[in-house]
Amino acid sequence: MIDAAGLRVIKAISDHGSFTAAATSLGYSQPAISQMVRRLEDRTGTVLVERLGRSVRLTEAGQVLARHANPVLAALDAAESEVAAIAGLRAGRVRLMAFPSSSSTLVPRALALVKKRFPDVHVSFTEAEPPESLAALRSGECDVAVAFAYEGTDLARGEEDIESFVTRKLLDDEVRLALPLDHPKAKSKKVKLADLASEPWIAGCPRCRGHLLSLAERSGFNPDVAFETEDYVAVLGLVSEGLGVALIPDLIRRSAGNPGVVTVPMDPASRRSVYAVTTPDLQRVPAVSATLDALCEAARTKNICS
Repeated sequence: MIDAAGLRVIKAISDHGSFTAAATSLGYSQPAISQMVRRLEDRTGTVLVERLGRSVRLTEAGQVLARHANPVLAALDAAESEVAAIAGLRAGRVRLMAFPSSSSTLVPRALALVKKRFPDVHVSFTEAEPPESLAALRSGECDVAVAFAYEGTDLARGEEDIESFVTRKLLDDEVRLALPLDHPKAKSKKVKLADLASEPWIAGCPRCRGHLLSLAERSGFNPDVAFETEDYVAVLGLVSEGLGVALIPDLIRRSAGNPGVVTVPMDPASRRSVYAVTTPDLQRVPAVSATLDALCEAARTKNICS
């Protein structure tokens, strides 16, 4: 019923005492001021300005609007300033979720790029595997999710409807075999999974375990999963002690090492694709767009994706 333009007009009339002076202060014509006052009076259902020849004065209702105009207009001006700051990347917040094996390589580089270029943009980060991160994006609990999908599977795997999401592919991450240093196959250039059919296995996250089971089934055996942990440092520790073999993505291999572990390519090779996921509306938010660009740039660096 009461708009900001009408409030500004009533305040100007209160401050200057005439339509002419109010029009001059606001950069309007006098007829435009008269028309805006009449429209506001129609909306409020009462007289706001008493016309006395060439001068005017506010009625009681007009004085009420003038009294409230200052805080209301100040709040609107503050809101406009904050929105302009966000649009201009002088402010903004992005909530990022990413799976653990990206949190020591891809994510830190991207966060550093955003901080360097836009120091007033704040990016918070939480670790979460793809099912949780995609669900959080759907429910509005995060703005960008870094997720992965193994070859032969889609990003959602039926766990989440992502047709309305926007995905940007970041990189292909090769998955290798982690073997103890003294393993008979440790010096091989490539190893077939079937050659390790009798070995105890160490499995990771649910999706990683599913990938292991799928590869093993295609190779004609059912793996003996002796240990399960989502902590890849623990996986490498178990492998180094000869307690089993494991699948290790390159993102982990490049950030965590163990002198007692050798990583060997599989024959045939196995890869997973890593994506940044958001929504169509969020990708138009400047801070979110800047974070997506930073993730893409971080993924292109040689020591991550080569």
